[in-house]
Amino acid sequence: MQALNEFLKLIDSFIGGHVWFVLFLLLTGVFFTIYLKFPQIRYFKYAIRIVRGKFDKEDDEGDTSHFQALTTALSGTVGTGNIAGVAFAVHLGGPAALFWMLVTAMFGMTTKFVEVTLSHKYREKAQDGSIAGGPMYFMRKRLNIKTSSGKVIKTGYWIAGIFAVATILSSFGTGSLPQINSISNSLFATFGIPHMVTGLVLAVLLGFVIIGGIKRIAKVTSRLVPAMALIYFIGAMAVILYNYENIWPSLQAVVGDIFTGSSATGGFLGASIAYAFNRGVNRGLFSNEAGQGSAPIAHAAAKAHEPVSEGLVALLEPFIDTIIICTLTGFVLLSSGVWSEKLENRFQLSDLEVINTINISDTNEADRAKLAQHISGEKTIDPFNGQLNIENGHISSPVSIIHARSLAEEVVVKQGDGLYTGILEVVDGKVQVKDEELTLMERIKAQFSQSSNNKIIIEGKSLIHSAPLTAVAFTKSWFGKWGQYIVSIGLLLFAFSTAISWSYYGDRAVTYLWGSKYVLWYHFIYVIGFFVASFVDTTIIWTLSGITIALMTIPNLFGLLVLHKEMKSDVKLFWGEYKERFPEEKNVPRD
Repeated sequence: MQALNEFLKLIDSFIGGHVWFVLFLLLTGVFFTIYLKFPQIRYFKYAIRIVRGKFDKEDDEGDTSHFQALTTALSGTVGTGNIAGVAFAVHLGGPAALFWMLVTAMFGMTTKFVEVTLSHKYREKAQDGSIAGGPMYFMRKRLNIKTSSGKVIKTGYWIAGIFAVATILSSFGTGSLPQINSISNSLFATFGIPHMVTGLVLAVLLGFVIIGGIKRIAKVTSRLVPAMALIYFIGAMAVILYNYENIWPSLQAVVGDIFTGSSATGGFLGASIAYAFNRGVNRGLFSNEAGQGSAPIAHAAAKAHEPVSEGLVALLEPFIDTIIICTLTGFVLLSSGVWSEKLENRFQLSDLEVINTINISDTNEADRAKLAQHISGEKTIDPFNGQLNIENGHISSPVSIIHARSLAEEVVVKQGDGLYTGILEVVDGKVQVKDEELTLMERIKAQFSQSSNNKIIIEGKSLIHSAPLTAVAFTKSWFGKWGQYIVSIGLLLFAFSTAISWSYYGDRAVTYLWGSKYVLWYHFIYVIGFFVASFVDTTIIWTLSGITIALMTIPNLFGLLVLHKEMKSDVKLFWGEYKERFPEEKNVPRD
């Protein structure tokens, strides 16, 4: 499995993990922003009116209202990316990464507007009478190639098929397995609830919701999304206001580091302009999914006679998801100061590196520069190879430990509940501690076992990232330690709602490929996978997800660019109808 995971990482490094993919996604948004004359600004107030039902007609066809479609799509995008993704971006790129996340969201608003409009325009009725839509439908109908002789090559058919298969795989890799894994780990760490208990309870709830189809999903998400946003907003504002004296310095750091890169501070060793840009754009796109083609599947079910009106509703998604919620998370991290502090934590071996040096310090400017160059890959320090001697939990070999891009301190090695004495093998700086291989049934039994294990664990002080960093930041307020529960509850609601929405995206992809009769089987596998992932490692799923996201995004963006003239024509027709229905309004856009 490790070899397979490394192979998948190699594939992803050439597509979704490569800089060309990030630029393709971002520049598509830039192109449409200029081509459509900044619709995210000019059309914003009209988007709010349409969500409220101003443009509706009684005979509009669809399964959900504008608001329900918006909340369903938001529940798919507002997830772990808003809690863990922002923390990871700031951890890697510093405060400047937050600025690039916001820039990405601005252009993502236009991309979302375009992809939802075109997908809604070409939606169809499924065999069971429900509405089915998404990028695969406009791809099949509009991306065929017509030769000079008049023959039609069905390229759109194959492009749509690739997109649909990638959507099904991504529904597991993005919406199901990693989400429940994050939830179960968070609830176990905060409340001590066994992973399997969390998985079982939520799998039953998930099954109950998704079997009811889009109408029940929309009903649940239309209540869940506002509730989770309110809870998170209260907790975030409590941190920001509690640390009010850091608001202005935080803002200065975000803006001031844009063209200089983020400076070293505390345990944070600094980040270049290019790295802050890359991490900010990457995490911003992961958070709001603009261009991926997932949200259009939810919006296709909305009651609307004019596809551009639903595109305007979708325009609000990146604004809510990234510009509001991600900004809140970012300022929580910066104002609390925890993003650059070394904190007690259990080291993840994937984040740990042993370097062949001693007496190096991150308080010394010259040493700090060496460490920063090593972490950025500019000029590496030789990795340690050989055996680490451990005596009563302390490393006696002449080495230094890097964890989570920081120089680790007060490192302790344990085995089970006690201090470890012995030898650890290190190859190219990586500690060779292998978890015991367990079958699925053995993992299930282990969930209910109260006996301690003999697993080697390494603890100490270092920077932390992702959801644990956000959880610590939320304790820096009037709520104190209770703040971490807001993150746990928020993660539960955010991630669970994401699993609900992605089940629908996979459902529609199955319907497109094989018809409605196979949807029940898909739901069954989806729920079973959701349960199992609550207590097994999903690393390979995250890697596969990166590939499937790229396989969704690339054909979707290609289709949007091919149909750019059609998009502009549709927008012009929409505003013509809008002016006819509301002649009393002044300064209505013409195109």
